Amino acid sequence: MEHTHTLHCVNCHVMASRRVEPAESADGGRLAVRVEDKFVKIRNVKLDGRTEGAVDSREKLLEFCFDYCYWSVDRADPHYASQEEVFQDLGVSVLSGASEGYNVCLFAYGQTGSGKTYTMMGTPDSMGLTPRICQVRWLINTQLSFLEIYNERVRDLLKGGEQKKRATLRVREHPEKGPYVQDLSSHVVSDCKQAIDLLEEGIANRITAATHNHDASSRSHAIFTIQYTQAILENNLPSETVSKINLVDLAGSERADPHYCRDRLTEGSNINKSLVTLGIVISALAQNSQMSSSCQSINSVASEGDGSTVGSHSSSLSGGGGGRRHCFIPYRDSVLTWLLKDSLGGNSKTIMIATVSPSASSYNETLSTLRYAAHARNIVNKPRVNEDASVRLIRELREEIDRLKSMLLSFEMQRNPSPSLSDERDGNLSEIVLQNELKVTQGRHTCLHLPV
Repeated sequence: MEHTHTLHCVNCHVMASRRVEPAESADGGRLAVRVEDKFVKIRNVKLDGRTEGAVDSREKLLEFCFDYCYWSVDRADPHYASQEEVFQDLGVSVLSGASEGYNVCLFAYGQTGSGKTYTMMGTPDSMGLTPRICQVRWLINTQLSFLEIYNERVRDLLKGGEQKKRATLRVREHPEKGPYVQDLSSHVVSDCKQAIDLLEEGIANRITAATHNHDASSRSHAIFTIQYTQAILENNLPSETVSKINLVDLAGSERADPHYCRDRLTEGSNINKSLVTLGIVISALAQNSQMSSSCQSINSVASEGDGSTVGSHSSSLSGGGGGRRHCFIPYRDSVLTWLLKDSLGGNSKTIMIATVSPSASSYNETLSTLRYAAHARNIVNKPRVNEDASVRLIRELREEIDRLKSMLLSFEMQRNPSPSLSDERDGNLSEIVLQNELKVTQGRHTCLHLPV
């Protein structure tokens, strides 16, 4: 069971959400961002003093549309978005997708100090999305893992030892399951308290440092993974679905400062490298999705009209001759994009939260983040239910049996005048149907012995 998924949770889009965090006071408190329903409007205050004819009006005010927009600047504001509201919109969607058997990924992106970690992890007084998701009622065989990517090296946050002396883990790629981290510890939990304890332990082990924008800025990307198994009964057959939830808190992008020490400069360059690669991957995926959508629309027109000329045009778009070809996706250029390969362009329902500062002094970074998220909205994933292979085979065989039976029925109703040819064709179809029914019986017998 495969579905397309773009940037909208209801219609299976990779959702782009917008969260505006409290402004800094260094610029006199001027705000450059305004939120209205599902629109974010950003104004370039540097152009306010210029006359209308001296500058293009489109440069003064830019508008972006997203699936959800949140305003979290002033708690007294009637439109203030609380952590609970964000969870009801996004966290519930994550849990709903996972309960249906899909892989789900939720990640936060934005400049340093814009509220990524606050949105994902929260504070003791205001829990973020990750601990709220951890509070759900756990099913059987729930496992947790927590890693960080620091200076392009993967470290386990749930293993003891000093921060900078932890062993570096290797990233591998399974031919079917995709990229994974070798020797990453996995912890079985039976209730939400154990999950919260492991989450807090990992957060405490994460590397942070003071920067210009934040006193305790995250200097690494963190991925908290929840994997659980559900036992279900489908068509009177016992089955299992395995769902994986990736909750990603990205390190913030920030301009390099020559006054920083060598460690801060190295951290910043590696963070920017991975974020630039993430941007390239998102742009390439968006472009490929748009090209595929264009080819599908052209083919649909060709099927309705004369397909000879239109069909040749669609083949040139899809990559033949001198036409446009699908972009290469450089997943392996960064550890972050390699690990998020399935989440970004494969078997996952993905939600992106872009956090921005409304401060006028952060205009360039905010505009860059908004454009970044606008590109991400064009990505189309194809998530599928991670069901038991035996049950999937039985369902496919049953569908094949139904198809063959319908063919037999149609042949009987439109019988060929030549009885020998008709009998031979019916005999072949009946033999195929009988073989498939035997396979279904054998598969069902195997499934009845599966552990539930």
